[in-house]
Amino acid sequence: MRKILRVVAAQMFAAAFVVTSLTTPAHADTTESDADIALEWQSVYDTYHFTDATPPASGSGRSRVVNSISVDIDSPMPATFYKYSDFNNHIGKNPFLKRVVTHKEWKATSTLYRNLTAIEEIPYEGMIVVSKTHAQQRLHADGFYYETDSWSQPNVVTHQKIEFTPLPGGKTRVTENLAFEADDSLIDFVALNGTAAHQQLQTALKQAIESGEL
Repeated sequence: MRKILRVVAAQMFAAAFVVTSLTTPAHADTTESDADIALEWQSVYDTYHFTDATPPASGSGRSRVVNSISVDIDSPMPATFYKYSDFNNHIGKNPFLKRVVTHKEWKATSTLYRNLTAIEEIPYEGMIVVSKTHAQQRLHADGFYYETDSWSQPNVVTHQKIEFTPLPGGKTRVTENLAFEADDSLIDFVALNGTAAHQQLQTALKQAIESGEL
């Protein structure tokens, strides 16, 4: 049932993406290079400052909803942390995710930073809508958690903190703390379906890690 809801939700976002795209000039060449996507990442970052976790101001027309979801994985630390936090391992687990483009990676003290774009291909009314999520991931291997801030159409921002806790018997609990920001008219839909999508991904990663696929 969750998978069906994920498809419906993705198609609704695709519809919103198409409407938004109609207000901007179309590209003659629809094939974008990694360099083009990197320039778009920087433009989005400069415009929306999506790593700023300050809640939307009252009366701004935007709202925030916070959720938390957990899953226990029959796999020890630290292997679970490294497998789960590698977004390339999410390809195929998220049914629409086709590739992840890493624009920049660097380390500051013990934190590893990645500027990246996740590219999804969503079927909508006989065509494929390409949706891009521009993000920054920060991995804290010394504390076994990572943070991700992201932006995608239609002006949806997420702030995530994913924590990994060792459990008895060589298991690991993964807790995703999720904050969704969107226009007031969209926030309930964004939070509900965004949380469901993360739960579906959690389940798929759990199965892949426990089976030895990852």
